[in-house]
Amino acid sequence: MSQNPLHEAAHQHCQSLQHALQRLRVHGLGQLAHWGERLAVVLPAGGRLLAAGNGGSAAQAQHLTAELVGRYREERAAYSAISLHAETSSLTAIGNDYGFEHVFARQVAAHGRHGDVLLLLSTSGRSTNLLSAAMTARAAGVEVWALTGASPNPLAEAADQALCVDAETTATVQETHLVAVHLVCEYFDAALAATTSAATGPATVRTAGSKAPRPGVSVLGRTP
Repeated sequence: MSQNPLHEAAHQHCQSLQHALQRLRVHGLGQLAHWGERLAVVLPAGGRLLAAGNGGSAAQAQHLTAELVGRYREERAAYSAISLHAETSSLTAIGNDYGFEHVFARQVAAHGRHGDVLLLLSTSGRSTNLLSAAMTARAAGVEVWALTGASPNPLAEAADQALCVDAETTATVQETHLVAVHLVCEYFDAALAATTSAATGPATVRTAGSKAPRPGVSVLGRTP
């Protein structure tokens, strides 16, 4: 009896994800650790994480901000993290008045301060509204991180730092992004725990320090 073709497709999907996660383990953990550790400096000092994406990437971005405002594993303080796409009234008003390409940039101009971080998620790395947000953020002194699909892409090039996942399907890229989001939270919590005894300053301070130097773009390619 021949194998169910649906099972074969499922096996291929799982295998693609397995390979993508292995590349993430080998090539991406350093970048994710840097992001988690950087947030552990920025957020306790009163800085803010802004995040945005379109479609499935919007869900991933909102997943991250929920973990930071709430908690990931252990009990800890709440930290300021905003998903720009979740503000529906602002999103639709800006889109109606200025155009959809400005829906995130306008909010970055309103909420972003020097030393904050903007994380943009995109499987294509070509969304105009995310590129506009990146340019607005960098002009304001907001550090820009991109979590994208295959490189090269315009968003990775526009960001200060980027992690690019080269996978066979959009679904695999998104699934790998979710793991990356959770790992950022892991590194963030670990960095907080390591500095619990250190003074972080009053929570009202918004200048969390100058932007970290750009280490380059981390590419998780399919070739060994």
